[in-house]
Amino acid sequence: MSRNIKTGKYFKFLVYVVIVILINLAGITIFSRVDLTSGKIYSLSEASKEAVKTLSEPLTVNVFFTRDLPAPHNNTRRYLRDMLEEYSVNSNKYFNYRFYDVSVKEGDLNEESRKNQQLAHSYGIYPVQIKNIEQDEVQFKKAYMGIAMVHGDIIDKIPSITSTDGLEYKITSKIEKMNDKISALLNLEEQITVRLYYSTSLEKIAPEINMEELPQIPEKIESALENLNDKYYSRLDFEKRNPTEDSSLEEEVSKYNVMTLRWPAIEDKSGNTTIEKGHGSIGIVVINEGKYETIELINVMNMPIFGTQYQLADLSTIEETISEAIDNVIDINKKIGYLTSHGSTPLKGNGTSRTNSLDNFNSLLSESYSVSEVDLKQNDIPKGIDCLIIAGPKENFSEYELFEIDQFLMSGKSVAFFLDPFEQIEPSGNQMQRRYNNRPTYMPIKTGLGKLLSNYGAQTSNSYILDEECYEQNMPRRYGGGKQKVYFAPLIKNKNINSNVEFMKNIKALITLKASPVNPLKERIEEIGVTENILFSSSERSWEMSEGITLNPMMTRPPQDPSKFRSYPLSLLLEGEFPSYFKNREIPEKPAEEKEEGEEESGEETTGINPTELSNEKTFIADGKPGKIFLTGSSELLANSIIDETGKAPSSTFVMNLIDKLNGREAYASMRSKQQRFNPLDETSSGSRAFVKTFNIAGLPVLVILFGIIIWMRRESKKRNIQRIFEK
Repeated sequence: MSRNIKTGKYFKFLVYVVIVILINLAGITIFSRVDLTSGKIYSLSEASKEAVKTLSEPLTVNVFFTRDLPAPHNNTRRYLRDMLEEYSVNSNKYFNYRFYDVSVKEGDLNEESRKNQQLAHSYGIYPVQIKNIEQDEVQFKKAYMGIAMVHGDIIDKIPSITSTDGLEYKITSKIEKMNDKISALLNLEEQITVRLYYSTSLEKIAPEINMEELPQIPEKIESALENLNDKYYSRLDFEKRNPTEDSSLEEEVSKYNVMTLRWPAIEDKSGNTTIEKGHGSIGIVVINEGKYETIELINVMNMPIFGTQYQLADLSTIEETISEAIDNVIDINKKIGYLTSHGSTPLKGNGTSRTNSLDNFNSLLSESYSVSEVDLKQNDIPKGIDCLIIAGPKENFSEYELFEIDQFLMSGKSVAFFLDPFEQIEPSGNQMQRRYNNRPTYMPIKTGLGKLLSNYGAQTSNSYILDEECYEQNMPRRYGGGKQKVYFAPLIKNKNINSNVEFMKNIKALITLKASPVNPLKERIEEIGVTENILFSSSERSWEMSEGITLNPMMTRPPQDPSKFRSYPLSLLLEGEFPSYFKNREIPEKPAEEKEEGEEESGEETTGINPTELSNEKTFIADGKPGKIFLTGSSELLANSIIDETGKAPSSTFVMNLIDKLNGREAYASMRSKQQRFNPLDETSSGSRAFVKTFNIAGLPVLVILFGIIIWMRRESKKRNIQRIFEK
């Protein structure tokens, strides 16, 4: 009997083991995970799935990640593995990944790890230094944390992954970029020219300016091009030109803005001329179908005491530098237009301070887009761009220039307006005069864009919005210390951000500067049937300043009248089929080009058709295709003071998401938003805070006392009942 019982137990145990094995096999075959995070930060977005589904050639991700790293890097490795597994599950047959062992085991590097480290170096992946805290001691450790992606003959890499923030966006963007690069290279009609301008005259002065390695440059560049040609389907032609031997090349040198050094005659101590006066040029120009990029090979530095110093560019990274230039000239990235005329804020920071320049925005924009500079005074809006950015114009637009913008929008494109209400003019005069009259003046800006915007259903005002919920500046001790409210820098909190718009989700706070209100024209919007979305607004404690403008925080006070406080819309997104402003109006003609001085009529008789007699009526679009308009009342939303270098701050994410939205890349905007983990607490009243604090301190003892009283009363009641029973 007992034997049968034991046999039955063993049988049940075997059945359980078989069931567990079958469940594990099913789990391997049917991969599934549940992501319970609100932003689905551990799940692939649809854009990522689509990117790996549409691969046409094998793509392999080689991962070089040291094992047993301290937190949080160990979690990064696990997160990366899970993510690559999910890419693999959602891909077609062309996606693969592999983890290489590059770890040092027990202080010794085995043969396999050594080969894997050499492989990582060949991809340009090198160890990075990380901090490790063990037994209350801070130690530093070198670790490999990079991936190399090989797609056809194209190789790209992420050299160091120190955080999971934005990792999916980086990987998917690179997959898309590699796909686009292969398509662009295969469809090229002409070879890409990589031309080295190298004046041999420079070799005479190279030792004098500590550049003894200068004569090795041509050989190294040629070697780098041979390596690159293998990766670019042999679409690169290398040319070497020597302006010293051919003076006719100086025109090309000037055209491509190649660096030219000029030097006087150099004499020795005896007064004998050792080097004749001369000049020489050096640089690389990458050319494709009229577009070109110039790469400088000498860095010029102005150093205190030492004066001007010259240094050769880092030739160890020259392949990457040339590769980036090639990507730009073959237009791998989507094109975007940026208005450079009409006094617009310069995209490359010329003539502005570091804080006010748009360098960070330009850098982030260039990672995903090819930026085309648009000068409406000289040329029409170029073809092939889907979005035009107009930031901080200060000059009036002519009717024809407005017509260009209008017709661009009518063709189903997008326009982003970052319009300033005033031009700030600093006081002039000498130092003494500026000391007593140091308040800048604010002149209203009139560009003529207002009538276009009114036709599309939006308006801005010549005023600033100031807000009690704003950025607070730490004051120096000599001014009394503490914090000073900067009312012209409204802090936009979660409750004033429109999270119903997909690309605004996960953005919990924003900041803007010197913003004017934007006004959606409800009747006009309803009349033309477009969709309106106010993206963010100021708080209920904000007010409008339209006269007597002063932004000095020390001299600005909120109004005493409560009726002047209200929330103002600060940005607006309109979508739909807009009617043209020039519908039922006279179509402006393109101004004739002015002839340069000295250019007179030749007086020669011409035969055939006179071109000036031909009419050139441009096709007019009265009712547009679906397009988008973004409007905000400040161009400083794009400045370095708002946009950080990494693009991870909420305001940076908002701007880049907006650009993606306007370019029809909503999926990428959603993907970028997933990295936003800034989640501020909701504000509560002082009464609520005092109640919670008091309850935490005194609530538990009071509850214990109340519970004890209840128990005591129940016992007393029970005693009385027993006494009454025995008294009867």
